[in-house]
Amino acid sequence: MQDERERLIRVFSDLVQPLGRSLPSSIEVVLHDLEKLPNSIVAVHGDVTGRRVGDPATDLLLQKVAAGDFEHAVGYSTRLPDGRCLRSTTMILRDSTGTPVAALCLNSDVSVWQALGRLASDMGGLALPDPDAAPAAAPEVAAAPEEVFPRDVDELASHLIHQAIVEQNVPVDLMRKEHKIAVVRTLKDRGMFMLRDAVEMIATSLGVTRFTIYNYLNELEDEQTPAPTEAAPKRKRASR
Repeated sequence: MQDERERLIRVFSDLVQPLGRSLPSSIEVVLHDLEKLPNSIVAVHGDVTGRRVGDPATDLLLQKVAAGDFEHAVGYSTRLPDGRCLRSTTMILRDSTGTPVAALCLNSDVSVWQALGRLASDMGGLALPDPDAAPAAAPEVAAAPEEVFPRDVDELASHLIHQAIVEQNVPVDLMRKEHKIAVVRTLKDRGMFMLRDAVEMIATSLGVTRFTIYNYLNELEDEQTPAPTEAAPKRKRASR
């Protein structure tokens, strides 16, 4: 099946450039080879996120793979660190056996369209406002998640570790064992251990040894292993 897989990757890669040229320049097309994670980008057209072939997957794609979530994700919103809003789609491509082999991602920069929408809305209300009227409350809009589009694995790893630590709301030097295990659990769920030297990087950030991280992983594994059920004792048949 490896021959089929490599052939599919070549076919998918050859589609990226013509697909990208047929779409507006505000849309980036990226192909990830899931077998090459984390440095999974094998073809790219466009520069919405500034990534190139050989760059790593995003934190969201890494988490998706780590969770075994191989469903398509269509039209989800995210935000770049510079504030630009994107509308993204991730399609999982499979071989003849149904095994996921690649992810084709479209990232559309919609910030220009949002600005035009605000301008049109402003121009639609040209009447002078009533100075005595109370200002209308702004509608609450859920913030789009900030997906990280790293240029190298170190940047991806630093982001994952930083986020996991921040979510504990406790400084590292004040963390107890349960906090550090929670950090490791979060990083495991988000695919951090798919990265090379992950254990060493996490150990350094938490101020523990790499053997401590392995112990935490063993404890987390034990949590997920169901305890064996004891067989009910057989009743003795009453003598007649």
